[in-house]
Amino acid sequence: MSYRNILSKGSNGINIITINRPNKLNALNKDTIEELHDAFTEAEDNDEVKVIIVTGSGDKAFVAGADISEFAHFSVEEGKRLAAKGQDILFDFVENLSKPVIAAVNGFALGGGLELAMACHFRLASDNAKMGLPEVSLGVIPGYGGTQRLPNLAGKGRAMEMIMTAGMIDAITALSYGLVNHVTTQEELLPLCEKIASKISRNSTVAISAAIEAINANYIDGKNGFKVEIEAFGNCFGTEDFAEGTKAFLQKRKADFPGK
Repeated sequence: MSYRNILSKGSNGINIITINRPNKLNALNKDTIEELHDAFTEAEDNDEVKVIIVTGSGDKAFVAGADISEFAHFSVEEGKRLAAKGQDILFDFVENLSKPVIAAVNGFALGGGLELAMACHFRLASDNAKMGLPEVSLGVIPGYGGTQRLPNLAGKGRAMEMIMTAGMIDAITALSYGLVNHVTTQEELLPLCEKIASKISRNSTVAISAAIEAINANYIDGKNGFKVEIEAFGNCFGTEDFAEGTKAFLQKRKADFPGK
């Protein structure tokens, strides 16, 4: 599939999706959000893809926010529909993909950009990265899950401060907050993401999918994460991956998971 605002390429089980609007610092507009949905769907449905990495083009920005010109004139109802649709087709969608999604935060990740990074399963950052949710400086609040995911990742107090001040934090601060897992140079960011993705891809895709579901269940109102874990754990016993994994362990060899 061809895209106007993003690039998507895969090799060795890893699909890299790049937001490609460098003249706009990779800001998210309606078309880009829809293209990202399509690219993630395509990667999710491709049996050869084991891990997805999302990043921004250039060396300045991952995603420097949303395209404000698109919604500056919106009414109350239009604003609600904007947030609901965005969460449905991209942010919640990414969080609940069955394949691991790694955010390679290679510069500014502001507003919708940080919200996209937080929707990914985990994040790595370059040492020049800056992150923040500046929406209150525009008279609005984060609308793509920022008020929900930031407290879960960084803690309520830090989330309150970041959102209320509309300020930015650097990569090392983000690391200390638990917002990112690793900080490295701009040059080493993608290679490190690919190294981690390669490690992931050697494991059971069926088990990883189950783990994602179980972990996410802890953050869903009305869900009992322990019960979801028990059910998913038990279901693993009926998979070909479990049969291969245990057999390989007992035979003291590396497993060759069929992904079933």
